[in-house]
Amino acid sequence: MRFSLFNPQAAALAAIAYTTAVTAASLEDVCTVEYARSHLPASTFIQGITLDQSSVTTNIVKNASTSATSTFYPAATFSYCNLTLAYTHDGRDDQVLIQYWLPDPSKFENRYLSTGGGGYAIYSGAQSLPGGVMYGAVAGATDGGFGSFSTNADAAMLLANGTLDYETLYMFGYKAHWELSKIGKQLTRNCYGMADKTKLYSYYQGCSEGGREGWSQIQRYGDEWDGAAIGAPAFRWSFQQTQHLYSNIVTKTLGYYPPPCEMEKIINETISACDSLDGLKDGVVSRSDLCQLHFDIDTVVGKSYYCAVSTNSGYGKRKRQMGASSTPEQNGTVTAKAVEVAKEVIRGLRDTKGRQVYLSYQTAADFDDVTTRYNSETGKWELEVDGLGGEHIALLVEKNGTNLSNLDGVTYDTLKEWMISGMVEFASTLQTNWPDLTPFHEAGGKVIHFHGEADASIPTASSVRYWESVRSIMYPNLSYKEGAAALKDWYQLYLVPGAAHCGTNPLMPNGPFPQTNLQVLINWVEKDVKPVTLNATVLQGENVGENRQICGWPLRPKWKGNKMECEYDQTSIDTWHYDFNGVPMPVY
Repeated sequence: MRFSLFNPQAAALAAIAYTTAVTAASLEDVCTVEYARSHLPASTFIQGITLDQSSVTTNIVKNASTSATSTFYPAATFSYCNLTLAYTHDGRDDQVLIQYWLPDPSKFENRYLSTGGGGYAIYSGAQSLPGGVMYGAVAGATDGGFGSFSTNADAAMLLANGTLDYETLYMFGYKAHWELSKIGKQLTRNCYGMADKTKLYSYYQGCSEGGREGWSQIQRYGDEWDGAAIGAPAFRWSFQQTQHLYSNIVTKTLGYYPPPCEMEKIINETISACDSLDGLKDGVVSRSDLCQLHFDIDTVVGKSYYCAVSTNSGYGKRKRQMGASSTPEQNGTVTAKAVEVAKEVIRGLRDTKGRQVYLSYQTAADFDDVTTRYNSETGKWELEVDGLGGEHIALLVEKNGTNLSNLDGVTYDTLKEWMISGMVEFASTLQTNWPDLTPFHEAGGKVIHFHGEADASIPTASSVRYWESVRSIMYPNLSYKEGAAALKDWYQLYLVPGAAHCGTNPLMPNGPFPQTNLQVLINWVEKDVKPVTLNATVLQGENVGENRQICGWPLRPKWKGNKMECEYDQTSIDTWHYDFNGVPMPVY
């Protein structure tokens, strides 16, 4: 699973590929088309790739700023050069766009950062790039060759019904990021006149699909990055995308399509009941494991709910698909059927023989996948196919351009078949769950891996399972605690209390979020300051600005008085582990 197209001879030439020998003194010096062209890596730097010098553009951006409540980086003001260029793969009529933000030479700290996307996007632009420049790094992003920075992979992956463009699949899966990093690191060296002996620290930051993209490189190329800050990665693509439909099939199987307000009432009651299980009453469920062990969700039956008329446009919170939608006024009492839906969703997919196939969301995570739509003609709530799950089946399983319009005939066993067939077909591209990270570890790489504990899009237990897979594969002869300790020396996992998918959670506004991960990672890589807990800040709610620390897995937070301790609780840890006895081979 480790591939290399790197050309060592070309790499040596790349160091002398530019004509300007003196290090640029100012941003104005760096940010010209002439300077950029003369400092590009050599045309033969990567075998099979040709950089297009005529495509180079540059422009200076002065005094850009980020907010104190930004998710992945703190408040900062900075200036940078926005450099874009294109390259082609020899023998293919294609074009890949790449973009780099170059900091002022006086602010450059010998660092490079690659950034990822989300959903089917490989590019998240200004959502990620500032996190590099503010720390003195050249920050890079790619369009994957999909047509433009605003074009997602799903728009380019299907050539015709039944025919995938496999080069697009490979680019999305892993190739585009390898090329982005190789070009970006050499471009950085050239533009800032770095001597061969000078260390260039290279990093990655991304969440969700961007998290999967990050792991795609760590699993394949041991020495690509010195460190990566990765959030809520979309591991096991076929399982992850198909499981978005699992909640739909739960409602279909049980024959009950709950109003959104009814499910929200269940969540709000769950949060209220489980808030204090960590020893602190702050409106945040920091111990979803204790919630699962001690909260009886049946107690919500009969509680009244009410929601006013609402209108959603664009990507609705629940719909995950384009188009305006509206919901009528909703009121009533929570039914036993709705609670049964909630319990089945939390349990995770099992086949018709009762065998576990995949995991699901934590107790206290919102039921975003329980998608229902109000039919104004019948006055009833009906099933609505989840957009992400439906697109995955249409595009990568059935390989046609029409999203699923219904789930007629689909059962739990159908979902299982889709998951396993996708695991087989996309094992080398999208699954991204290879657990042996020995080359990365031996190269000195470090990972900060975080996941919101109330993530309602990618189950938090998915990250726990991957961490556990790495531990068991790389340290098979050590006890659980010994293996965890060995892993923490270079790979640390943090579950963020109350956090949603790659961000804060309006249902638990006092929850902290780790917005300084890149700084923590830099200190770990460059100064050997290994984190014990992860620094986080409350970004909304009544406690905004308050600093918190997050416990590193497998330790769990427990407040005693005004002090939080990180405790080892085996009973709680066991709730995160699943035996996938419904799948005929290991699922890492």
